[in-house]
Amino acid sequence: MIFTCNKRCFAPLRRPLSALKAPPVPQKPKNLPPRPESRRPAPPQAADKRFGKAAPPPALPAGRKPETQPAAGGALPFTFPLFAGARPEETAPLILEARPSRDYALLDSGFGKKLERYGALRLIRPEGQALWPPALPEAQWAKADAVFTGNLGEEGMGRWHFPPGSPCGGAAAKAETWPLHWQGLPFLGRFTSFRHVGVFPEQEAHWLFLQQCIQQALQRRQRRPRVLNLFGYTGLASLIAARAGAEVVHIDASRKAIGWARENQDFAQMNGAPIRWICEDALKFMQREEKRRSFYDILLLDPPAYGRGPRGEVWQFFDQIAELTARARALLSPQPLAVIVTAYSIRASFYALHTLMRESFRGCGGRVESGELVLRESGRPDEHNRPAGQREQGGRVLSTSLFSRWIAAVGGDKTR
Repeated sequence: MIFTCNKRCFAPLRRPLSALKAPPVPQKPKNLPPRPESRRPAPPQAADKRFGKAAPPPALPAGRKPETQPAAGGALPFTFPLFAGARPEETAPLILEARPSRDYALLDSGFGKKLERYGALRLIRPEGQALWPPALPEAQWAKADAVFTGNLGEEGMGRWHFPPGSPCGGAAAKAETWPLHWQGLPFLGRFTSFRHVGVFPEQEAHWLFLQQCIQQALQRRQRRPRVLNLFGYTGLASLIAARAGAEVVHIDASRKAIGWARENQDFAQMNGAPIRWICEDALKFMQREEKRRSFYDILLLDPPAYGRGPRGEVWQFFDQIAELTARARALLSPQPLAVIVTAYSIRASFYALHTLMRESFRGCGGRVESGELVLRESGRPDEHNRPAGQREQGGRVLSTSLFSRWIAAVGGDKTR
């Protein structure tokens, strides 16, 4: 920034300093009436119907107020409903593991990186959880077809490097995509500038659970289960749910991500599937659905640590996760199936999510299961580190994220 100054600002004073007097200090008027504590009306408390189907809140002990969260952007604070009833049963810790398959395998990891196979391609990406040394020799890592580097210079956080002779180089690099499959469902892998590839393989445990819930519900009911996928990214979970027989509403705040999800739908030849793709802020959409009394049997919540909505809305995980789970409860149908929450890149224990979910679903029965999603290495023996008689047959485990899920009791109705 450049500052300029007019020559007149250096002109000498025309009066002596003694002639300059400070302005009089205003005196505080006497005998004023007492000032009220606040002229702004207090925000209204959340009515029972706002969060749907909770029982009337119990009486609070003397001096205790309902718990509120600080609001972002100057909005009124969110008041967490005091749900009545017993907490759901619990299972914790629960480790959900994705093992190697022909579609994906974690080949090796160590010293802040991981070597993966997506279909036929080998990729190297950063991995902060890999604190240990690699098990495979460097010659195996040198066979990678693509390496994500931290070099800045284009949109995003880094770029992909394609070694000479890599099938990803040349025209393939310009396309930025390559074909992948999950249990026969085709979709597109994608070289993004923020190290992701359009799919999170550790979510396989949730996908299998999602399929099972939908298929079992179809056997008991005469209608399609309704699924709300919030922060849906490239839409793989939405496609899996639709293929299993559900009606899906997919929400993401990124227009680019919605475009990628539609590309996956086209690539999978599922254009006739009952999926609505909507670019919207998750919390705003949930508020409108609640007013419209539009309910869902399954909700998938995969919020980031930090994000922005299409109109500049700010998402902060620790500030708004409680509101997200409370509103998820309000959108459950009379005969719900499950609510699944996954959390990446946050400094917290899964027990924090576990406790929040049990409080959010008081009086709903069922069970809350919480733990971590992990990837199991392909289990090749680390021959260069261990003698033959001490080689491990199973691969090491890499933790990727935290999760918590509420599962309704079979055949049960949600307490209203």
